[in-house]
Amino acid sequence: MKSGAVEAIRAAGGEIYGITSEPQALATRAQADWELPFECVGDPHQEIADTARERGWLDLRVGEVGDFLTRDTAWEVSHPKGFFQPGVIALTPEQRLLYRWQSVPTRQNAGGATGRPSAEHVWEQIQQALAEKSDSHAALDETPPLDSKPPPFALFSLMLMAHGWFLRPKAFTYQGNGEDPMKRFPMVMLRLIVFIVMWISAFALLPTLWVCIALVLYLPIAIRGVRSVYTTFQVEAT
Repeated sequence: MKSGAVEAIRAAGGEIYGITSEPQALATRAQADWELPFECVGDPHQEIADTARERGWLDLRVGEVGDFLTRDTAWEVSHPKGFFQPGVIALTPEQRLLYRWQSVPTRQNAGGATGRPSAEHVWEQIQQALAEKSDSHAALDETPPLDSKPPPFALFSLMLMAHGWFLRPKAFTYQGNGEDPMKRFPMVMLRLIVFIVMWISAFALLPTLWVCIALVLYLPIAIRGVRSVYTTFQVEAT
């Protein structure tokens, strides 16, 4: 986190924790591999998430872990209760809510895979809440400025196909090898561009009939892959 928010929060007497539905072993490995400046806590049985829900702090959506998210991982995935969508919560020692946000999976944020409030915005909201000499809880932040602009869902689906070499979609899951899976996006985007250029070049340089036959043979594979992305990602109506 390069924004300086972590240092600022600690200077103000606070602390940051990352909670994940992964088992603790993988959470610890990711913390070390990505050199995260805060502790990551595994919550595969969602005890922390359930507590937040019971106390009315956050109601994180929960998705099922299917074959799409597990078949290409280098480690055994263990999500006995599924995986929860992202959320952010800031509390005082007295359990006053200073800030809260929860992801609602839509087509616009790729089913919850992208779109997070920026660290600067969260810290600013926390500071404002602390400055208010009040016991009231912060309302849910529903329209925060995001840390990055999510790609259109159709493009996101094509990128997953490109990640799987256009034979089947492959999720950007952590492999336990120290690599941030999101850093594969530029390579995958380049692969998608090359793939499209190759089809255009084929129509321009090769007999049209041959290329059309190849395209007809490939279309069922592409349609099946893209459709699986649309049906796998949890999406709520907006």
